[in-house]
This record gives sequence, C-alpha cells and structure tokens, in this order.
Amino acid sequence: MSESGQEPRKISLAEAMKKKLEQKKQAASSSKAQQDHFSTETKKMRSQIKKKPNNQKKRTGV
Repeated sequence: MSESGQEPRKISLAEAMKKKLEQKKQAASSSKAQQDHFSTETKKMRSQIKKKPNNQKKRTGV
C-alpha cells in the first residue's frame, strides 16, 4: 500500500473533466481532418408526417 508507483493517482473531478474534454477535442479534430464536407453515414429514417391535421371544424361541428 505504501508503493505509490503502482496505485493510480487520485485526481479531482475538475481535473478529470478537463482531461476528458481535451480527449474529446482531439478526437473531434482528428475525425474532422479525415472527413470530407459531407458524411456518407446512413441516418435513421424519420417520419415525414409530423404535422397533425387540423380538425377544428370537426370538433366545433361547423
């Protein structure tokens, strides 16, 4: 237990967040360099019917 070389050093939450953010930035910059202007990745299909029909006339009985 007295050997500090084998135990991972405890760091504060702020330090851990800074380190993680730095890793994310590096990953994003390296992936942007590899990508072209557009992505060829397939995306999940979305429903094209988003607007609900206006049934106000039906409700009011006009």
